[in-house]
This record gives sequence, structure tokens and C-alpha cells, in this order.
Amino acid sequence: MLKAIHAQEDLAAARDKAHALVEKLEKMKLKAAADLVAKNIDQTLTYYHFPSKHWRRIRTNNPMERIIREIRRRTRVVGAFPDGESALMLVAARLRHAASTKWGARKYLNMELLNHRDYRESLVG
Repeated sequence: MLKAIHAQEDLAAARDKAHALVEKLEKMKLKAAADLVAKNIDQTLTYYHFPSKHWRRIRTNNPMERIIREIRRRTRVVGAFPDGESALMLVAARLRHAASTKWGARKYLNMELLNHRDYRESLVG
């Protein structure tokens, strides 16, 4: 149900879909869920204020999940660490490696789109 809200083409359509979802949840007697959606939906829709090419990357945390998955994979191989310092050293080494490789140098967002005239005017107006 929530994915349908974020699949909309613009902010107005997403808000309309959210209000429809709130009404649907209330009809299903899920008042707490309806209140939660109604209260917090605007916080989850802030990415609509950015250029549309950035939306998918802003609303997900896939890069962070990828790093965490890689660290988890490396720490499972070791099994038990002698102390917390050893685990921290392994995690720091993996993060340093990711930052120094081509993977760490990839651009996540094209910042030139934020300097585009249409976007800047939309912030003012």
C-alpha cells in the first residue's frame, strides 16, 4: 500500500494517494496505522522537491545497505572476534577499501541538476 504512494508522478498525486490510503485504513479499523501515515507522510515525500532524476536515489538507501551487507559478509567469515577492537579494525579496513576503489569514487547524484535554472526557480516560487 505504501509503495503505491511513492510510485506517483508528482507530489500532489502522492498526497492524494496517501489521503486515500488513510481513508482505507480507517475503514479497515486500523486507526493507529492511519494516524501514523497521516502524521508522517509529508516527511517521506520530501524527495519530490528535488529533480525527478534524483528521486529514486534519495528515497532509498541502497548504497548504505550494500556497504552493510559487505561488512556483514566479511565479519561472518571470521566468526568470533577476540575483542571489539578487532571487529572495528576489519570494518574500517573494508570501508577504506571501498572508498579507495572505483566503487567509492562513483557519483551517486548529478549535482549539476540542482544548479539548473528550473529547479532553482521552483525553490523560490
